[in-house]
Amino acid sequence: MPVAIITGASKGLGRALAEALAARGWDLVLDARSPEVLNEAARGLEVYGTRVAALPGDVTDSWHRTGLVTEARRLGGVDLLVSNASALGAEPLVRLAELPLEGLRRALEVNVVAALGLVREALPLLRAAPAGAVLTISSDAAAEAYETWGGYGASKAALDQLAAVLGAEEPGLRVWAVDPGDMATDLYAAAVPDDEDPRPDPASVVPGLLRLLDERPASGRYGAPALLEAR
Repeated sequence: MPVAIITGASKGLGRALAEALAARGWDLVLDARSPEVLNEAARGLEVYGTRVAALPGDVTDSWHRTGLVTEARRLGGVDLLVSNASALGAEPLVRLAELPLEGLRRALEVNVVAALGLVREALPLLRAAPAGAVLTISSDAAAEAYETWGGYGASKAALDQLAAVLGAEEPGLRVWAVDPGDMATDLYAAAVPDDEDPRPDPASVVPGLLRLLDERPASGRYGAPALLEAR
């Protein structure tokens, strides 16, 4: 069975993708900071009969990243690495003039440094996989200038560039950066708590991510809405 590591898998898009992969027979290594919520998510996948390892922890911790890859190796390797865990830098979001530098550092550590650290840890297993792939979750804030989204957007722009260079350096892998568009997630609610406009359920984005796995297009940056429209 193929094996995926998914960070930020207790809620939102990470959890929705985990359920979709489990339904396809994938074995999973799941990460999130809250043990209770992560374990509840893992128990919800038992119905699919796949093997699920739930490891609570912080992706900025190198020992935790090693643990995720060690569990994946125990399950058979790493076929897919999904960097979904994210930090905003400030909750709610604020203008750059008010953004705490510690908050920016946290966003960069979670969204960029930890993502690279996990890739480096998993790279030998990804290279050995029949169809190894890396999926990084980006944002339209990485490419557009939205007020108050500067710190978060800068970290996601850095993640996009990291993914682009990794794709060039590792031609045997597929490396996709995906902008999922607006979603009804806890992260968005924390970013803009006063926004009452309805947002799509994260599960609505998953078919676009599955299409990448099915069709294996070239490494690059993709928008989930476009992936969904083209089906």
